[in-house]
Amino acid sequence: MSRWLFNSRSLRLVSVVVIERGICFHCLRGNFLPNSFNGGLHLKWIQSNCFHSQKLALQKTEEKKTRLSTANEGTASGLSSKNGMERNFITPVRAMNDFFLKPSDLELLRKTRRRSPYESEPPITVYWLKDVEAKALEVWGSQEALDRERKKKTEELKRYQQYIFSVKRVLKDMRKEPTNWSPQGGLMEGSGKVVLTAIAINGSNFLFKLIAWLYTGSHSMFSECLHSLADTANQLILAYGIHKSSQQSNPDHPYGYSNMRYVASLVSGVGIFCVGAGLSVYHGITGIFNPDPIGSFYWAFFILGGSLVSESATLLMAINSLRKGATNADMRFWDYVKRGQDPSVNVVLLEDLAAVVGVVVAGSCMAVASHLDSPLPDAVGSLLVGVVLGAVASFIIYSNSAALVGRSIPLSSIQQINSELEHDLMIRAVHDVKGIDMGSGLVRYKAEVDFDGRELTRSYLDKQDLEMMLEEVQKMTNINEMEAFLLKHGENIVDLLGAEIDRIENALRKKHPEVRHCDLELL
Repeated sequence: MSRWLFNSRSLRLVSVVVIERGICFHCLRGNFLPNSFNGGLHLKWIQSNCFHSQKLALQKTEEKKTRLSTANEGTASGLSSKNGMERNFITPVRAMNDFFLKPSDLELLRKTRRRSPYESEPPITVYWLKDVEAKALEVWGSQEALDRERKKKTEELKRYQQYIFSVKRVLKDMRKEPTNWSPQGGLMEGSGKVVLTAIAINGSNFLFKLIAWLYTGSHSMFSECLHSLADTANQLILAYGIHKSSQQSNPDHPYGYSNMRYVASLVSGVGIFCVGAGLSVYHGITGIFNPDPIGSFYWAFFILGGSLVSESATLLMAINSLRKGATNADMRFWDYVKRGQDPSVNVVLLEDLAAVVGVVVAGSCMAVASHLDSPLPDAVGSLLVGVVLGAVASFIIYSNSAALVGRSIPLSSIQQINSELEHDLMIRAVHDVKGIDMGSGLVRYKAEVDFDGRELTRSYLDKQDLEMMLEEVQKMTNINEMEAFLLKHGENIVDLLGAEIDRIENALRKKHPEVRHCDLELL
């Protein structure tokens, strides 16, 4: 803007200056002199001597001070639109909720009528916020007491929410199916009967072989005696493992004791390797380097024959039990044996198979030793029995240690479960899947699930009265009411999400009974 206001040929500039600088036409005309028309009029001099401009500036200054004072008072008293209250007024409901006043406390306070935010609604009654704050201080005595009451109410609300959460958790647990189920039962069912029968037969064989060894002094018979003793002791351990695995879960063992079958089988394998194989090899080596004269093997052959029949009977029982389990698991027999799906019967099968082979080897070596009248073949038979027991024990240790580490279920089973989950309307995708064999035919399935939020919300809205929800939203007057509305329905949607997860897990357990522990995590 030029230092000079106008000249005789710039009347339009006068109106612009008047509007921009707040100089009125009266002062401009009163300070206009003809002799100054050609030289121009100094703008600052006119503005400084304009009464109307000074008055207008004073009014602006006062308005600015008023706004700053109002803003400071609002900050000091905690007034903010973020808290859901207007600058100067508050509704009766909000006054009672935020300042813990009774309707009788509000009767004598100033009130006014204000236009409702809804066109079709009548005016609403509101109170002056300063009066409500003063009344709250009068009722509670001090600001500290009011703050303590607010803190107390907040804690009560948290306790109430926690109580609601606990009740919902109890109801959720009641809806769930019991998880203390074991498909293979205890000692009186399935593999337990096989193990108990093997204990009785191997215990009898041990006694007869012990008598035969004491009568003949044969190294091969001694190995067979140790073999039967080891089998009996190991099968007692297996029986304990079966009994323990059928116990119900508890807080110390939330997933139960199903792995005890693998633990017992592992201990059994170690026992076979150390006691059966170790002593048989040791006795065979001693017989080679320090041979003893051999005696009559007549009664020993009869005892070995009886042992062969009894061991073959328990072997057939174990084979039938495993074949039935392989059929139920939809697996081939040898794959079922290699994976150790039923570790207790697996041990019985391998022990009895080794016993049959050991009886044949011991009988053959004793026959050769008797024919040649030499103790050497008998000692070699003891070594061979030790090698057979060592091979069987190594396989038992390997298969059960792999299961204890955490072995996955077959890939085909995982893919089938994943396919069923992905076909559910609420699930978009399944990630990071893990299916762990927990023993006793139990499976733990874990997956990260990508839920379809739109379908979940649509399912929730289908059960609501949308017109009533719309009316509730239209009646909202502040942010707090909107927040309460969103919190209520947000919590309900989260509860619906939990119910959907329960539904999916129960459907999965119903279709796949072996899946007793299903953990679905949300992405």
